[in-house]
Amino acid sequence: MSRTRRTDEGQGGLGSVLSGIAVALGCVLFLGGFVWGAVLYQPYTVPTGSMTPTIGAGDRVLAQRIGGEEVRRGDVVVFEQSTWGDLPMVKRVVGVGGDKVACCTDGKLTINGKEVAEPYLPEGKGVAAGAIPTTTVPKGRLFLLGDERSGSLDSTAHLDDADGGTVPRDAVRARVDAVAWPMGEFRMLERPEGFADLPGGLSEPGPLRVVLSAIVVGMVLVLGGAAYGPVAKRLGRGRGRSRTTEAVGAG
Repeated sequence: MSRTRRTDEGQGGLGSVLSGIAVALGCVLFLGGFVWGAVLYQPYTVPTGSMTPTIGAGDRVLAQRIGGEEVRRGDVVVFEQSTWGDLPMVKRVVGVGGDKVACCTDGKLTINGKEVAEPYLPEGKGVAAGAIPTTTVPKGRLFLLGDERSGSLDSTAHLDDADGGTVPRDAVRARVDAVAWPMGEFRMLERPEGFADLPGGLSEPGPLRVVLSAIVVGMVLVLGGAAYGPVAKRLGRGRGRSRTTEAVGAG
């Protein structure tokens, strides 16, 4: 009987150690993920439907803080441009410095004469509410459109401005990686392949998936490690009752 007791105590001690390690590691991953995410990402609420169906009115998005030099065609960005309004705006970059943007050829947007597929546009609607005359994007600037072309106050509404409706790269504050709200509708934004063959290609996705994975794994480890004690005690009581019953029966 003494051998059995020592074995049980040894197993319990090892389990406690592993439980403590799991909780500690889980705390590091959970809190570290939150801190990492807070440093890299900022939430924004999109007030209008100008990016429908990609982002709806009232949706809350997670945007990675980046510099304007990191922006590529196809990115959905948060930017601030005083001549467009006083609040941050969310639009999709379709042209960068040196590009010739026009619409429409065979119903498609063209960049440098190349037709671009835009699967993110509302189904059954045209590429633009009206034609976009060939516009050359000045160096260091961006041409932006809303996915809901018929109701978006984007570069097409500012074509008569001095810079042809473009905004400087340094107006960009962040790049949208995911729609986080409404609850239960979380989704990552895909990089549109229609821009992949153009010079510069597509931007690399941010580390949001890694951040979220760290948070989830950390939570699982904390909950699993914390649950070990109560579960072990309950199992221990069950074994104790079983031995008592066996001893009484033997007597």
